[in-house]
Order: sequence, then structure tokens, then C-alpha cells
Amino acid sequence: MDKKNIDWSNLGFSYEVTDKRFVSNYQNGAWDEGILTEDATVRITECAGVLQYAQTCFEGLKAYTTEDGRTVCFRPDLNAVRMKDTCERLKMPVFPVDRFVEAVKGVVRANEAYVPPYGSGATLYIRPYMFGSSAVIGVSPADEYQFRIFCTPVGPYFKGGAKPITIRVCDYDRAAPRGTGHIKAGLNYAMSLYQIVDAHEQGFDENMYLDAGSRTYVEETGGANFIFITKDGRLVTPKSGSILPSITRRSLMVVAEKYLGMEVEHRPVRFDEVSEFAECGLCGTAAVISPVGAIDDHGKKICFPSGMEEMGPVTKKLYDTLTGIQMGRIEAPEGWIVEI
Repeated sequence: MDKKNIDWSNLGFSYEVTDKRFVSNYQNGAWDEGILTEDATVRITECAGVLQYAQTCFEGLKAYTTEDGRTVCFRPDLNAVRMKDTCERLKMPVFPVDRFVEAVKGVVRANEAYVPPYGSGATLYIRPYMFGSSAVIGVSPADEYQFRIFCTPVGPYFKGGAKPITIRVCDYDRAAPRGTGHIKAGLNYAMSLYQIVDAHEQGFDENMYLDAGSRTYVEETGGANFIFITKDGRLVTPKSGSILPSITRRSLMVVAEKYLGMEVEHRPVRFDEVSEFAECGLCGTAAVISPVGAIDDHGKKICFPSGMEEMGPVTKKLYDTLTGIQMGRIEAPEGWIVEI
């Protein structure tokens, strides 16, 4: 298929309208068959549940052009299951996992001309989302819902390479114990906007959130999980009931153990042990891994031995291996790569 006439190498990480998107409506207790449509406009009542009580959730994944020219997605079944968990927590109807994956494939197939070519540094970002569409004036779940998927070509999250960033320990809490931190609800991200804007205004790239109960354990940032590398080469990832289960983080744990022969620990991480780690990174769909060079704890700076110039050596191996799997340069575990 001929690609769109786009300057792929200069794409930013921003929204661009593509040809088709998937839409399915939930009414009278059932989802309809859904359609692919050219209409990018959402039309809902002014009293829709999503507008009144933020009843909405979303996912994010990517499609890639592999080295041998195939178009593939990375582990969409895990996005489907995570959205299922989110919907159940928010009293929203579950869009079936198998239909979710097929809808993702359909949207990518319909917009294949927007999948950036191999080697361009760009990818096709895919955004499934769901919201309460019927009128709700009393505090209760909506009766009707809409599930949609759109996609947009995006450039690399970092222009010119993944330079280490500086983050700060945030005084605000991201999620309460037994709250909604473990699901991908839109309201979680709305609550983080004040803090991220303030962090940027103060000269920091991101926030490090600690647990709301004791403020002694590392949680995550507003949109990514943490990974740490010990001085003896182990991968450590924070564990908590209020951390979103990142698909990238879970994949990196497999890569570390099965491909790189590393010892992996998924456990609670006390903030007072962070200064003992050799490397630190943030992991997520957008950038895969964002290396962290320093953490500011109210004026006291924790600087990692990997420095502020480039990604740490172990983190780089993790990054190169996972992106190699995604791009088809390295053989993937069974089921990780879904061909379109």
C-alpha cells in the first residue's frame, strides 16, 4: 500500500486526523456491531454521563512497520483486558476482548497508509476509549455508552534521542489506597494536570508520586511506571495496588529475565532506597523508556551514576531489545506481535 505524503521524520507527538475510526454504541443492554466511519465528530447530549461525572476510560497502543515490511501491533490483547478491568471498576459495560482486538486491527487496516515506514522513527498511535453517552443528572452510571478507536501517526517522543530527564518528588497524591490508581480512568489524568503543569513551570520534566498512605514508597508518575537498575544489574519495579499495570513495564520484565538473563524483582520500593540504584527510567507506550538522570526531593538532589548525557547501559539494553521485538528485528515471544 502506498503511504500518505507525510514528512515522517519531522512528525511530532500530536494528533492528526486519519481516514477512518471505529464506533460502537451500547444501548438496551448490548453492543451493536460497530462501524468504521470517516466522521471524526462525537455528538452527545449536554447531560451525558461523561460530561457530568467523568465516566470515561481509555487505552493507548501502537502499530509499527517491521524491518521486513509487515504492519503489526504490540500485545493489543493486554490493552483489551486492562480496559475490561477499568470498565468493571467504573460500572461501564465491557467491550468484549476479542472484539476489541479485531476493532484495533480493523482501524489499523483502514488507515494503513498512515503507518509510518520502517526506520522513520515514527509509529501509528492507537487510542481506544469509552464514555457514558446518555443523560445522567443524578449520581449514577449512564445507561448508554460509546466505544471508539481512532489512530494518528506520531513521531518519536524524544527528538534527537532519549536524553535523561529530571523529575521531582510531588507533594500531591496521585491515587488513594483502594481507589482508582490501578485502572486507566480519565479522571486519574485530569487530577494530575495541575501537578504536571506546575512541575514544568518549576523546570522539572515529571512528578514522582509516593504512596498516599505513608508517603514512603515509590508509586509512579502521572503516566508511566518506574523501573530501577541496581548496582549489581537487577531490574526492580515498584509494586502497589494503586499503580497502573503498565504493559510496557510487564514486557520489560520478561525481556530482562528471558532475553538478558537479569534477575527481576517486582516489589514495594521505599523512597529512601532510590539513591542506591544505578539507573532509573520511566516506561510507557509513548517513549518505551524515558531515562531519569536526577530526582529533586525538595531541593535535595538524587543523581544517578548513569548521568544526564545518555541512557544508562542496562536501560539501553532493555530499550534496544524491546524496540527490536516491536520492529521485528528480534524474535518475539509467542502472542506478542499481532500482524495486521
